[in-house]
Amino acid sequence: MNFTAAVIAEFLQGTVEGDPQASVSDVSKIEEGKDGTLSFLSNPKYEKYIYDTQSTIVIVNEDFSPVKEIGATLIRVKNAYESFAALLQFYEQSKPKKIGVSNMASISDTASLGEDLYIGDFTVVSDHVTLGAGVQLYPQVFIGDNVKIGEGTILHPGAKVYEGCEIGAHCVIHAGAIIGGDGFGFAPNQENNYQKVPQVGKVIIEDHVEVGANTTIDRATMGATILRKGVKLDNLIMIAHNVEVGENTVMAAQTGVSGSTRIGKNCMFGGQVGLIGHITIADNVKIAAQSGIPKSIRQEGAIVQGAPAFDFGYYQRCYVVFKNLPSLRNQIIDLERKVSDLSQ
Repeated sequence: MNFTAAVIAEFLQGTVEGDPQASVSDVSKIEEGKDGTLSFLSNPKYEKYIYDTQSTIVIVNEDFSPVKEIGATLIRVKNAYESFAALLQFYEQSKPKKIGVSNMASISDTASLGEDLYIGDFTVVSDHVTLGAGVQLYPQVFIGDNVKIGEGTILHPGAKVYEGCEIGAHCVIHAGAIIGGDGFGFAPNQENNYQKVPQVGKVIIEDHVEVGANTTIDRATMGATILRKGVKLDNLIMIAHNVEVGENTVMAAQTGVSGSTRIGKNCMFGGQVGLIGHITIADNVKIAAQSGIPKSIRQEGAIVQGAPAFDFGYYQRCYVVFKNLPSLRNQIIDLERKVSDLSQ
């Protein structure tokens, strides 16, 4: 499908600089641009590529000022990155959706099925499951008893949802994710063994949540582990039992959240962040990658880094010191030697 610069600019509420009839049928990175493709420039470090790119159309910010001639047609918008993302989302939504139920799927007679479903090969839909309209279950998905899934939600191949869990509307669960596995609950007994504590709760995932590949979200011991509306989880994340994640919070890969932790809304966690259990994280908190959080963060909007983590700005100032500790140590040893020589 081809789109002209004029059509794209109208959709993005931008302005065309160049040929309004320039046409594209694909997208490409600006540094790998090809004729007939659309690129974008948002980060100034990539500006050097726009002067030689072969992309036919490039989306740029309104305030972009080129230092030399550009061959591509430009579309100027308020925010090039957001506009490009919106365009990709529109393109993705315009693609035809899969519909139909495979005769190799196993579907319980007691399941309630909405309209326009897609259920792929070897998918299992268990007893008393409720699937909303437009749900897509790709091959080898497992849906346990009494699960509820809202309209338009997509589960990619191999995703597993254990019994009793609830997933809202327009969510995306990527391949290999496990929703509702047992929380890590064991109690030592008199025989010096660990006795399993039954996990009888569930997982509740609200609307517009995305869960990355091979991410695990454990069911609650009692009650529910909850992901609020708009949460976005990267691949390989661990959410333990009875955790609650607030609206629109995002977490990068390999983050681990221990049990019964409460996380506020609009938080941002970098990769490999680790949180101890039974703590509270306030709204709008940002945690830098590889940070360890040993206690609650109650200040809204705090930015922290380190293990254990503390104020980001203070951490940066400390880093200047501790990265030079070997040199400082040698200076101290040298000074001690000189002092010793003088005292003799």
